Amino acid sequence: MKSAPKKSKLHPRNRHNKGYDFALLTHNEPALSPYLVQTPTGQQSIDFSDNKAVKTLNQALLKSYYNVDFWDLPAHNLCPPIPGRVDYIHYLADLLADDNNGVIPTGKQVNVLDIGTGASLVYPLTGSAEYNWAFTGTDIDPVSVKLAKQLAQFNNRKISIKLQKDPKHIFQGVINAKDLFHLTLCNPPFHASEQAAAQGSERKWRNLGKAPKSTLNFGGQNNELWCEGGEVKFISTMINESADFSEQCLWFTSLVSKKESLTALQEILSKHPVADVKIIDMAQGQKVSRFIAWSYFDKATREEICQTLS
Repeated sequence: MKSAPKKSKLHPRNRHNKGYDFALLTHNEPALSPYLVQTPTGQQSIDFSDNKAVKTLNQALLKSYYNVDFWDLPAHNLCPPIPGRVDYIHYLADLLADDNNGVIPTGKQVNVLDIGTGASLVYPLTGSAEYNWAFTGTDIDPVSVKLAKQLAQFNNRKISIKLQKDPKHIFQGVINAKDLFHLTLCNPPFHASEQAAAQGSERKWRNLGKAPKSTLNFGGQNNELWCEGGEVKFISTMINESADFSEQCLWFTSLVSKKESLTALQEILSKHPVADVKIIDMAQGQKVSRFIAWSYFDKATREEICQTLS
């Protein structure tokens, strides 16, 4: 039995835009079966307020669709929703295709930098499965870096993981002089303080009809959930540092959680010699999310670069 489709559509290439196939998922990951519940409409689902249920669902999804035989995550780490994370990957593929006559460049010659990859390594694992891209992941947390390296090794993925030793920097210290990337991606911490993160967590519990719990979030370390100045400050640092690597990356991108953040970010970008800025909306369930993308190369140059990838 499949779960009910979400109200808003995921990307057309997203493997999950018709809901979850729980028969397939429980066949591939029997540990998911005890977590299945029936909704008031008679559909199968899980309790999304249950950390263990969500993690087991992720294990089943990654095993069933992305050739990830082993995936685990410490209880205190943020447990990413796989369908939404993969949507970002698919829209990034479209971004490259726009500069390549509608053809998505695939293969190891496409180099992608994942800022804040976390212990989950979710973007490199799914992106390498979908498009066979080569990924480099960075993180400021040594434990997350260690766990991410283990996930790559266990699943026989050639994914490079780097520790960002200076939390004040994003690209500096991880992009070397000879590195060339076609895409960067990031899911930045969007709360401006621990208190704001806690309030956001309480809203999530209330939306699920649950009493707020003492844990800050449904998993999630402080550096995953908030930073001083919130997402505007974080992405502003990213924009400012990107100028130093303008000839080493085709497209810089970042998720933007709050629509009202876009005005400030666009103003900062206007102060740099960027050739193109795009805001890409993504519909995920009842939520509309988005990412901002900027490039220092004009379209003709980007097309020339993409032609070498085909």
